[in-house]
Amino acid sequence: MNESATNTTNTADTANTPDATPTPRPAASPAAGAEPPRAPTPRPGGRSARVRAEVVAATLAEVTEKGYDGLTVEAVAARSGVHKATLYRRWGGVDGLVAEALTVSADQPWPVPDTGDLREDLRLITREVFAVFTDPEQGPTPTALITAAQRSDTGAAALRSFFTARHRQAAQVADRAVARGELPTGTDGAEVVRAATAPLYYRLFVTGEPLDARSAERAADAAALAAGAGLFIHTPEANPATGATS
Repeated sequence: MNESATNTTNTADTANTPDATPTPRPAASPAAGAEPPRAPTPRPGGRSARVRAEVVAATLAEVTEKGYDGLTVEAVAARSGVHKATLYRRWGGVDGLVAEALTVSADQPWPVPDTGDLREDLRLITREVFAVFTDPEQGPTPTALITAAQRSDTGAAALRSFFTARHRQAAQVADRAVARGELPTGTDGAEVVRAATAPLYYRLFVTGEPLDARSAERAADAAALAAGAGLFIHTPEANPATGATS
């Protein structure tokens, strides 16, 4: 990727270690990052947090408009007002910027559904994925970010961490169902959520097939039925070398 564009004149800089923790904004999508990731609102006086927020916002805007192939450190520097030397030092290049946008998004909390019924909770999760990714205003940003993340090892690792964090948070819907006696003890809640959302992401990023509301609900219903049948009970895996389970 060509990153030799003209240098910006703004010389905002920051130390390598953030001096403040961003205050995250609630995300509307409880299903592995469906809402466009947004830059956090930094605490007053946290220069490093402000820089991080500005850089993430600029990265999201650039990747949404231009895609991975058009994303450059110089463009993010110009848009954020942060010198490109700072961007290279802290994030190494465009792949690090994409990874940072995902890391910030993973840190943002969101309300996990709690209707008292597993199937309805899972439907709310898949409906949110459907609603955000098919929204003409919101959808392009997470679509562009996920697509960009798949183009590098750094981005792919950040994307895996992002989904892991979201699945772990959303696993509460299955954990509550276990406590209610709706699911068998030992059910892996994260696997239940993965099963509910995977068909949606398959259509969005693998086959390109249209995604509709009924397909989203059907994925949730199938996951709820499978979970109720005990298909997601965690089974310790045996070590082939020792025979021990983990």
